[in-house]
Amino acid sequence: MSVVTNTNVPGAVASRHMRRRIMGFCLLAGLALAFLFSVGFGAVTISPGQILALLAKPLGLDLPWSYGQREETILYAIRLPRACLGMMTGAALAVAGAALQGLFRNPLADPALIGVSTGAALAASVVIVFSAGWAATMIAPLLPYLLPIAAFGGGLLTTLIVYMIANRDGQTDVATMLLAGVALNAIAAAGIGLLVFISDDQQLRDLNFWLLGSLGGVTWARLLPAAPFICIAIIALPLMARHLNAMLLGEREALHLGFHVERTKRVIIIMAALAVGASVALTGVIGFIGLMVPHLVRLVMGPDHRALMPASVILGATLLLVADLAARTIALPAELPIGILTSCVGGPFFLWLLMARREKGGW
Repeated sequence: MSVVTNTNVPGAVASRHMRRRIMGFCLLAGLALAFLFSVGFGAVTISPGQILALLAKPLGLDLPWSYGQREETILYAIRLPRACLGMMTGAALAVAGAALQGLFRNPLADPALIGVSTGAALAASVVIVFSAGWAATMIAPLLPYLLPIAAFGGGLLTTLIVYMIANRDGQTDVATMLLAGVALNAIAAAGIGLLVFISDDQQLRDLNFWLLGSLGGVTWARLLPAAPFICIAIIALPLMARHLNAMLLGEREALHLGFHVERTKRVIIIMAALAVGASVALTGVIGFIGLMVPHLVRLVMGPDHRALMPASVILGATLLLVADLAARTIALPAELPIGILTSCVGGPFFLWLLMARREKGGW
């Protein structure tokens, strides 16, 4: 009787690691190209050489590409903060989607689909409509943080409600999760509709911005107060990769492996709500990034969250930069809301995902 050993296992592991390194390099290269196109194209074109020269100027480097005051103003005052917001928001939505999919153990979980984004938008809308009356009673330095904190609270509350409804005896019922998301989206939409009804003209314009989603109008003054909240979530969620890998086996199995399951769930829920809430506070509701990106990465790199989470961060940032570039160049001089573009792509993608899972025999 002979014992058969699989001598190809080390080679297979090395091949998988090499494939992941190649994919990581391709993703980083794609992000760099998307960034250059994002800050370079628009009503005024800035060449890649001029971009590099302008970015090198604060470092004291003098590169051989000439530029004018107009290009410098457009890059630093308009396009650079917009590109930074696009990268942070895309990364935050994608990594939050990957984390929620791992927590619910289902690739259909998405911050917008289960109501997290809409809940955050409702809380942000309340601040928009009523903040003028609160300004006199609040400490002035706290005012810039009011909107991201409110959006975080709305996203956190919605995430907790969905989790409590869908989770039973350590198992998540997908149909219940989706139905709970539909119900919470409807409730939040009704609340936003009521706020639209009672708002004045300026507030109505601001609320329409939240409903459709856009990166337009961002400045460094608006971006910097929310940036720490977004960056904390982007950094913290990938650190939970080993915990999410264990959670894929089930909560009892993860507990037996030595992971603190309840603490893991709390951290993931809070960080996902922080990522989505702070992003929504600046961009409004941008759907389907959190659904599409982790699924695309999973198809190529597998379900290991140690590779899935960082790759989702990079691909999410890239896709949102590309979507924003398309939104502001397709109909020049007008600008399409970015939420419309992501929904046009994400809606058919979600239907395809549903049909593909049905063909495989259910959820």
